[in-house]
Amino acid sequence: MAKPSGPILLSVPAVAEGQRLDNFLLRQLKGVPRSLVYRLVRKGAIRVNGRRVRVERRVSGGDEIRVPPLDRPADAGAETPVHVPDGVLRLLRAGIIHEDDDYLVLDKPAGLAVHGGSGLSFGIIEAARLLRPGEPLELGHRLDRETSGCLVLTKSRRGLQAFHEALRAGHVAKRYLALVAGRWQGPPRRCDLPIAKERDGTGRRRMRAVAQSDAATARSAISLFTPVEPYGQFTLVAVDIGTGRTHQIRVHGGALGHPVAGDHDYGNPEANRTARAAGLQRMFLHAQSIRFPDWQGEERLYSAPLPDDLQDVLQTLAEGGR
Repeated sequence: MAKPSGPILLSVPAVAEGQRLDNFLLRQLKGVPRSLVYRLVRKGAIRVNGRRVRVERRVSGGDEIRVPPLDRPADAGAETPVHVPDGVLRLLRAGIIHEDDDYLVLDKPAGLAVHGGSGLSFGIIEAARLLRPGEPLELGHRLDRETSGCLVLTKSRRGLQAFHEALRAGHVAKRYLALVAGRWQGPPRRCDLPIAKERDGTGRRRMRAVAQSDAATARSAISLFTPVEPYGQFTLVAVDIGTGRTHQIRVHGGALGHPVAGDHDYGNPEANRTARAAGLQRMFLHAQSIRFPDWQGEERLYSAPLPDDLQDVLQTLAEGGR
């Protein structure tokens, strides 16, 4: 290990403007574990322009980031080769929905994280960079590991900036399909409960919906749940969100009394057993479509069909109902 030699001062170049702080740091601090970066930011040991910040903060060109002395591998400055199985690369190549000079839109397979870390040697972004070597690919947004569907990657600074500006302004519309526990009663329902972060007894991060009066440390979130079709003791719903908080649909579904099927963190154990008996092997959540304005102000709309594994579950539940 290389000896720590004093604080590290990083200046954000213009080309990196709009990146999340964690992504920028992980690309600059080769060999430093993701968990350590997150911990240092949380404790205020890493500061931007002298101030404490969150890992999801977007950096700007000219920002000065101070990082405390770190133990790093002696060869940390060199790029560590990422090995991605050929099967994964083929899967991603087949899942390209759209590609141009600014955007790469993928139909993300379930089971793949969007980035490496926490014991994962690679994620979607690392694999995509192998598919498009030399191109400045960045994640536009995130999807849970078990969630399938539309994922936007950017290929240019103008594409990245425009997408993130649209996110901040609430101009990105995302629609998900989810199978939720219980028979939906009545019309669509809107959930606007803020979402707060907490830690469970094991130290794992969890999110929870809180009352508006307790929202001082929570983040605003709005989800519109629209019933599509009942399937036995479940209901297929479409969920429209403009925000994209961590675990938003899962937390809001639970708050409405309709947790997502197959969700082991926020779900209903009995409903999960029933869904598993119908063939569900993961959380039933699919990013069906995404709409956003590009850097020229033109509207982009992309969609991804419900994958076969989830279609099979619906068919099994429908047959059981008959």
